Amino acid sequence: MATTRNLLRWILDSIADRGLSFRGNLSYAPIKKLCQDLVSEPGEASGTAIAREIADRYTALGNGDRLKFFESLLEPNWLADPEQVLRSATEYSSQPTAAHLSKLFRLAEPRRQELFRRINMGPRGTETIVNMRRDLLALLPENPALEPINADLIHLLSSWFNRGFLEMRRIDWRTPAIVLEKLIHYEAVHEIHGWPDLRRRLQDDRRCFAFFHPALPEEPLIFVQVALTRGLPTAIQPLLDITAEPADLASVDTAAFYSISNCLDGLRNISFGAFLLKQVIHELETEELKLKNFVTLSPIPGFRAWLAREHPGVAAANASGITPAQRSTLLHWCVRYLTATLPSGRAADPVTHFHLSNGASIERINWRADNSPKGIQRAFGLMVNYAYKPARIERNHEQYVKQGRFAMSDGVAAFLREPDAARKPA
Repeated sequence: MATTRNLLRWILDSIADRGLSFRGNLSYAPIKKLCQDLVSEPGEASGTAIAREIADRYTALGNGDRLKFFESLLEPNWLADPEQVLRSATEYSSQPTAAHLSKLFRLAEPRRQELFRRINMGPRGTETIVNMRRDLLALLPENPALEPINADLIHLLSSWFNRGFLEMRRIDWRTPAIVLEKLIHYEAVHEIHGWPDLRRRLQDDRRCFAFFHPALPEEPLIFVQVALTRGLPTAIQPLLDITAEPADLASVDTAAFYSISNCLDGLRNISFGAFLLKQVIHELETEELKLKNFVTLSPIPGFRAWLAREHPGVAAANASGITPAQRSTLLHWCVRYLTATLPSGRAADPVTHFHLSNGASIERINWRADNSPKGIQRAFGLMVNYAYKPARIERNHEQYVKQGRFAMSDGVAAFLREPDAARKPA
């Protein structure tokens, strides 16, 4: 794949070089002028040359100049023509035909979307567009007027990074070092402490799978780490112990997904996780392993903050040493947290929503499953197993998204049958 990518980039650079013979030196033109030239340029070679120049110029911009660049894309010349849109909308209102609707869609699209499409056709174009959204997201909190540009980029990137274009690859110790280094860098759940740690995570009783895109074959978009174990794992530290001996594959019966990491900030909210987990389950089922269980061992990062906000007396009582009675109280309120809903009916906890919408069930709450300072601070050390049961995935998904029903084990459901009044601080 890397060779193919290098060949494609060489071809596009060659086309861009030929384009310079038609356009001449582009270094004199401001980036705003180059953007206008690009959307009006009919020539392929000339357009590729301009797209490359814009990509190079954008990469060299500082934060202040990037803000000015995005603000320029809010100017009227990058928007749809309001008079044309109004006329087309009136035509469709009078005659609601498919042809009139198609015309309305075309005229209502902001002109800057065509700019992004053309930049994407140049060398390093996809990488540049993804980085543009990364930078835009960093600017949005203090510059909310830029949100329409973000909406345009989400629209385009959702199409360009459609599941049909993605390739799942298994990552192992033979994977090129440039990709392995990125796993260390992008791991977001349980930090990878250098090469010995990574090597343990890629041994025979482990699996790692990632999605890649043809335009970015050396950039993992998302990756999942799997531990093959006997029985459902109850704690994360044993899975992260680099001195632990690999499990005997003849005895394992469980695939535990213990870390899922999105890699590129520019693709935030472009969802791949659901597809990846289901494809990994299918891949593991094809191996000659006696796997009966597919589960996660997931953190509960929002639990302690929620408890302190909603039930401060309970949180304060459990701030230090924890008695057996307090342990039972915490487990009860953790289940309450995981099953809390938003007005829309979806799970309030984003991790729970992710897994339930993918067809999982809440299987078990694990006491003192993460004894790290981070685990204690965020959730009193609690972690949760979400179970993916292949025969029930689609049914669980349908019931959750259509009826708001939370699939859960009998053990978890038992906590919900306990009255909250019985769970006062001990």
